[in-house]
Amino acid sequence: MRSRYLLATFAVLTLGVWLPPSPAAQTSGPLQGVSPAVAGLLTDIRKADRGQLAVSEEDGRFLRLLVTSSGSKRALEIGAASGYSAIWIGLGLRETGGRLVTIEYDPQRAKEAQANIAKAGLSDIVSVVPGDAFAAIPGIQGQFDFVFLDAWKRDYQRFFDMVYPRMPGRGLFVAHNVLNKKSEMGDFLTTIETHPNLFTTIVAPSGEGVSVSVKRK
Repeated sequence: MRSRYLLATFAVLTLGVWLPPSPAAQTSGPLQGVSPAVAGLLTDIRKADRGQLAVSEEDGRFLRLLVTSSGSKRALEIGAASGYSAIWIGLGLRETGGRLVTIEYDPQRAKEAQANIAKAGLSDIVSVVPGDAFAAIPGIQGQFDFVFLDAWKRDYQRFFDMVYPRMPGRGLFVAHNVLNKKSEMGDFLTTIETHPNLFTTIVAPSGEGVSVSVKRK
């Protein structure tokens, strides 16, 4: 398999020895670079997330680290839920001067995402598009140098096939739940681990699993 490679710094900074942190470690420490108001907002979003659609705080921190470290400018998120991960990505893009388009299928969650992003002061960076991502993506202009996928798991391969041609060399394709729901995305996992133009690693900041694939050229 052509995998288990990316910037080692990412794994070391977030995982240490490549193992999921203990529950205590997952909630300890301040949110660096996050104002108290935004930190409180993030906590409130997680508390209200009864469907457990939001990523963990650890995964959110990891997304911000990836965006900032890679210098991403044009980001796409497929599956906004209530905007938790979009806020973390937006915080990273604040550092790089980039922009994010995030798509959410459910109309009510799209409204919640829009409101939460506004509360976080990121409306100038993050745009929420309600509706079907398969229909919305062709209407978004330009390339995507950072893609975060956290939608219906059985559609991961279809989304990859749609977005990959629009990624530049060194672009990052990041997908969530690749460990705890891997049985629902076998075709996608095979693709990212065997694709000749990708380097892929799978890490687990919170145990759910995040795949990170860099487009070589």
